[in-house]
Amino acid sequence: MPVPKGKRYGGKPKGYKHQKTLEKEAARELARAFITDALRPMLRSHIAHAMGIGHVYTRDKNKKFTKIEDATQIDALLTDGEERKDYWIFTKDPSAHSLGILLDRALDRAKEQTQDVNVKGHLEVVGAALDRIKERNRGKSR
Repeated sequence: MPVPKGKRYGGKPKGYKHQKTLEKEAARELARAFITDALRPMLRSHIAHAMGIGHVYTRDKNKKFTKIEDATQIDALLTDGEERKDYWIFTKDPSAHSLGILLDRALDRAKEQTQDVNVKGHLEVVGAALDRIKERNRGKSR
């Protein structure tokens, strides 16, 4: 039986969302708000990771390393102290991946280009088996 144009029969009304979809959207919005609140320190650490991270440590009498985060204490150690005796500096190389992510966020992600991959060749194992089958079938048809 033909259905008249423009009229919908059955199904959910246009714009209807299932309960699971509404729950996912609410969870996504909660996560978005939570992440947005912590965005400034996360971006700062992401930028530091992209440029390379340096840490200054001192060693106590028990030979335990302690990370120094106070800028005045770091300046005092660097000017008056001796490296590998009074302080140690450990660095992490800059991360190209992190830099790429930051640039994608700041300058809009470049459109991914679709790439056609054409593979030509002959798989020997399958090819040899097919050749044997062809030869066997040629003999049967005659």
